[in-house]
Amino acid sequence: MLNKSGSPPRLVLYCALLWLAAVAATSISSNADECPSSANEIATDRPDITNSSLVVPAGSLQAENGLDWTVRHGSNSLDATNTRLRLGVAHCTEFLIDLPGYFGSLNGPQPSGFSDVVVSFKRQLNVPFGFDLSTTVGSGFPSGAARISGRGYQPYIQFPWSRSLALSWELAGMFTLLWSPAESAHNLTFQPTLSLERKLTPGADLFLEYVGEYDHQRPTHLLDGGGALRFTETQQIDFHVGVGLNHASAALNGVPVDQYFGIGYSIRFDGLFAVTVAGNPH
Repeated sequence: MLNKSGSPPRLVLYCALLWLAAVAATSISSNADECPSSANEIATDRPDITNSSLVVPAGSLQAENGLDWTVRHGSNSLDATNTRLRLGVAHCTEFLIDLPGYFGSLNGPQPSGFSDVVVSFKRQLNVPFGFDLSTTVGSGFPSGAARISGRGYQPYIQFPWSRSLALSWELAGMFTLLWSPAESAHNLTFQPTLSLERKLTPGADLFLEYVGEYDHQRPTHLLDGGGALRFTETQQIDFHVGVGLNHASAALNGVPVDQYFGIGYSIRFDGLFAVTVAGNPH
């Protein structure tokens, strides 16, 4: 992960130092009751773009999977399986890996191929005023098709947050900074999200979400919505549908450039290994 001069990219170092500082600042003050345990129901990073502000319980493995049908520039494609594996490796800390998904073009000019492997670490932080906040740092590795995921490594840092409101409502969001050293010296991408969620029953909820993406090119805007049903404490099915808010000059009948529909299934396996929290094995 080197730039043309042979030295590590400064942004990668800044992201790593910021993440380590955030972890160090909360390690002392965190206590075992603030992070999820196997007694809590499953909390996933899907189906919305905004990831969960909660980590996977220590000693648990969570598999989140999905299938998306996408229309982009008049071309239809399927994306599967969108698999993310999340392992609780320590108290309030998890290891994530996004496995390569296959993008298959059904018609039109869209490319086909596999996406990159993405490896990350996520830490839940101790913050006041009823907020849940996590920080994630990771990188995509150039293992897939360049036309799908771009060229080279893609380090990123991410901050998902959430805040419970009255009457079963929740407000959540996420800030992501992504950099692709092999693409350009001016391609830092900032992606903010804002999601409003309504819990219908203890195991079912709906959400509406805005997603923006800003870089040195034209910004893109997306509206996303969907819901999830947790039919057991450790299993969930979900769906989402999104539509692009940017319109190209050649858009047919005012139809947005991008639209998609996806479904997913997630499951968590608890008690895979013993974890020590505050001197007590769990």
